[in-house]
Amino acid sequence: RWVLSLKCKGSRNFMSALRRAVEVDFKDRDKHKSQGLYLLTTGIPDQETHIISAYVAEVCRGFDLQLHVCLFSVLEDVGSNGIIPSRYADPTETAMAFKEIVQAANGRFHWFGEAGIFESDDITVIVSEMEKANNYSQK
Repeated sequence: RWVLSLKCKGSRNFMSALRRAVEVDFKDRDKHKSQGLYLLTTGIPDQETHIISAYVAEVCRGFDLQLHVCLFSVLEDVGSNGIIPSRYADPTETAMAFKEIVQAANGRFHWFGEAGIFESDDITVIVSEMEKANNYSQK
């Protein structure tokens, strides 16, 4: 089941968008076996990471859902589109923040950009399985 897309025009008000998704889309959660949220983003949320992590841990546990994040690193300057976010972090700091949030939400993290894939929980699992199979076959 797909969840509605929430746009935060000119901001990255993650908490507001998450609250809206949970209150609107998950009213009938008992009718569905599993549900998930996918956040597609280019930057750090307006709110502090520890506040978001605590909130998503509570919400995800209460609704039995997972939050997955796809971070796309854009090589533009801050404010190049005329909108300056209320909170700024470089790509590495942004990735670390979302990894913390995803761990609290029992989800998966994917980080990519114009140069390709920087990090992906799914790819890490696949590579690990391939290494295990290779080690087993050599034994």
